[in-house]
This record gives sequence, structure tokens and C-alpha cells, in this order.
Amino acid sequence: MTIRLRRALVQCKVTSVKQDSSLIREIKFYGPLMKSNLKQVWVTGPIIVGAGPSGLATAACLKEKGIPSLILEKENCIASSWKLRTYDRLKLHLPKQFCELPLMPFPPAFPTYPTKQQFISYLEAYAEHFSVKPLFGMKVRCAEYDPSIGFWRVEANNLEFICRWLIVATGENDEAILPEITGMSEFQGQVLHTSFYKNADDFKRKKVLVVGCGNSGMEVCLDLCNNGVQASMVVRDKLHILPREILGISTFGLSMWLIKWFPMKLADEFLLLCSWLILGDTKKYGLTRPNIGPLKLKITTGKTPVLDVGTLSKIKNGQIKVVPGIDCFTHKGVEFVDGKQEDYDAVILATGYRSNVASWLKEGFPHGWRGKNQLYATGFTRRGLLGSSMDANRTAEDIARQWNSKTKQHLPLKL
Repeated sequence: MTIRLRRALVQCKVTSVKQDSSLIREIKFYGPLMKSNLKQVWVTGPIIVGAGPSGLATAACLKEKGIPSLILEKENCIASSWKLRTYDRLKLHLPKQFCELPLMPFPPAFPTYPTKQQFISYLEAYAEHFSVKPLFGMKVRCAEYDPSIGFWRVEANNLEFICRWLIVATGENDEAILPEITGMSEFQGQVLHTSFYKNADDFKRKKVLVVGCGNSGMEVCLDLCNNGVQASMVVRDKLHILPREILGISTFGLSMWLIKWFPMKLADEFLLLCSWLILGDTKKYGLTRPNIGPLKLKITTGKTPVLDVGTLSKIKNGQIKVVPGIDCFTHKGVEFVDGKQEDYDAVILATGYRSNVASWLKEGFPHGWRGKNQLYATGFTRRGLLGSSMDANRTAEDIARQWNSKTKQHLPLKL
């Protein structure tokens, strides 16, 4: 420990705040250690930013190793993306065995593809089982490593948390992407992102354009169509559509088995052959496949193939219309890049999400699950919930090695 930090800690006034005093303590520093007027709080264990599946999994893995942690969550609930920004018909796209979090399986009665509400209930039970109690309403504005003291400074609301380990678990889908399309403000109809779409009730007897052809765009189109709404879908890019199952086997599970035993090119060729036999030639319906296979495309670009849950059959029979990219909005609809115009009552933007970590993390984001200066990331490896669980386990194991070797007191050593 540096002499400066040792003296500051000896001279500080320490009182417990809100949570277990063995985990977080209020610290009023005297002298030059203060960088702001914020109330400073010492956290014995790691700080986790985000109380979604990744954050919950990491906290549970740490607790299983006897390490306390503190989750900071900007919303007022766990799993806020699932609770607040998903549509009603959503189900897990992958079988449940690939989506369960560490140390606690899904209830046996759950179906192969749990519903949104079933998954939320699982996460709530998970948090209760491991006694994970985040601090809600805590929006992190800045997180910066301070080399002068060897700890992280994390600003949230009117507090500055000081900790040795920082874990970013806000996920890759934290912020909605809203494209800038000429004339959008002139459009007289309704425009909303899929994060605000719940069901088709508000679109009865309307003509709706869905912009985006990923899994969300496909499912929203299917939901609209199944409820009598006239839906069209913008397809700008090439995409892979795969059946959700092949001969009763999960396509995702089959893919993982294939790449374990065969070259990726051969695995891609097998998946494409099966898709052609089951789904037919999708190009005939305006859905052109990329030249790169689905597995290689996912690994190299992060672009996930669409797992068909019934939308393609609606496209084939004309109930869902495929249209090209939008050139601009008009007062009553849009003009497409091919020059054709069409009127619509509403436009739903299925244009995806992005991470907002760069706006508050003042350090280089790690390429993988571990970075410099005890910085970790869970849920950023483009492998979904399975990847989050793997990251959580590795992070907990890595921190446990440091905890057991150097953290025998409330105040860890900086040697």
C-alpha cells in the first residue's frame, strides 16, 4: 500500500451505509485524496455495473466463492431490458439448457423455449436464492482507474464508490439504435422502436412497416400478422435464416457440436444444406444469403443468423411483404430506394441496440472478459446467455485467486 493511501485511510472517518457494513463503508477522506465533492464509499469486494442476467450470474459466482459484491443498476428492477423493453410474445430463441445461469438450472416444468415471463420469474428466483440485492436507481456517470491509489473510482448519483475490482455487466444491448432517415420528423404516422413495442393491440386495422429483419424484426412482423395487421418488412442487407430445429435437434446445439468436431466451413455447408431442404430457396422471397456461412459470419462480424419461428411461411404466402431499404419518409409513408412510394400508418424500428459503456468507462474496454487494472466484462462475447455464464465463472475464479491471496482484511493491499 502506498504511504499516501495508508495515511489517508488511517485518517478517514468510516461509517456503515445502507447495506452490510462488511461490504460497503462511507469514507470521508481528509487531504488531497478527494477528487470531488461527492460522498465517497469504500466497497470491499467488486462493483458490478448492471443487474441483468450477466450481473446476477457474476454476483452469484462470486458469492459461491465467499466474495461479496455490489451491483449498481440504473433502473428500479433487475433484468430491466427483459421487463421493460421486450414484446409480450418473446420466448428464448435457444433451448433452456443453453440459457440457464450458473449454479441454478431452470425449473423442470419449464418448456424447452421458456417465455419472457417465465425467464423473468427465473431471474427473480435466482436473485432471491443467492440474496443478490442491487442498489437500484444508480446510474453510473463515470468509472475511472486512479493509478495514484490503485483503485477504481465509480461515480453514480451523488456518490463516488472506491473499489479494487470493476465488472461491466450492462451487456451489448443497453441502448436502442435509432437510425437517421431523411424526413422522419415529417411523417404524420407513429414511429417507435421495438423497445416500446408490446403487442399488436395498438395497430389493429393499420398498415405497418417494420424496419429491420433480425430476430426481433421477424418476430414483430409475425406478431402483427397473426393479429390481422397488414405488415411489411424492410430488408436492406443479406441475411441467413435457419430453422430453429433440424430433425428435432436445436440448430444452435447442433452448430456447437459441428464446430467441435468439424472445420467451420464444413459445418456451415451442412447447416445451409439443411436450411435449403427445410426452408427452401429464401432468395425467391427477397431474402438473399451472404456469401459467408452463418457460423463464420457470426464469429467475424457478430451478426446473428435469424432462427425462423414461423415468419418465413407468412412471407412465402404473401401475408408479410418484403420491401427494400428506405430512401426517405414522406408525410404519409416512405419512399424506397427503388423509387416506389407506399403509405403506412405506423413504422416500427427493429434496428437493434448497442452498448453505451464508452460514454462512462474512461478506460480501454477489454477485448474479452478481462482487461487491465482488475477490469472485467461479462456478456460482451457475442455468445448470448451461455457466454455470460462462462464470463461470470471465469471472472469469479480470477478475482477469487486475488481475494484469497491478498484480501484478508476490509482494505486490500496495493503492494
